[in-house]
Amino acid sequence: MDLETLADRLEITDLLSRYAAAVDRQDWDKYRTCFTDDAFIDYTAAGGEKGTVEEVIAWMNTTMAMFSMTQHLISNEEVEINGDTATVRAMFYNPMQFADDGPRFFCGGWYNHELVRTADGWRSKSLFEEFAWTTM
Repeated sequence: MDLETLADRLEITDLLSRYAAAVDRQDWDKYRTCFTDDAFIDYTAAGGEKGTVEEVIAWMNTTMAMFSMTQHLISNEEVEINGDTATVRAMFYNPMQFADDGPRFFCGGWYNHELVRTADGWRSKSLFEEFAWTTM
């Protein structure tokens, strides 16, 4: 593996970590930095919304307020880079707790991204959440 590929893979891993941190902190400005302006996001497999970044943020801003704790752990990244585009399939494990000491539950699945290299680094132009399981 050459140095450019290694650098790309590190930047893509940083993008996935930034995404998880943005969701857990409900930092929607940081969340926006993970996507292109015209990105399409689909969380419908887990009962969520799909749409543009701004449409999804509006939904997440309301939905995430129901939880006192979330922790998105992303691992097992399968990255395929082809010039200025890349595909990523990465597992997620997500413990969550409803507010006011409500019940805890866990869920998991895969994030499927189509990435593009931009002047600001790698960004997701498409995210499809593939939901696999939940304890609820």
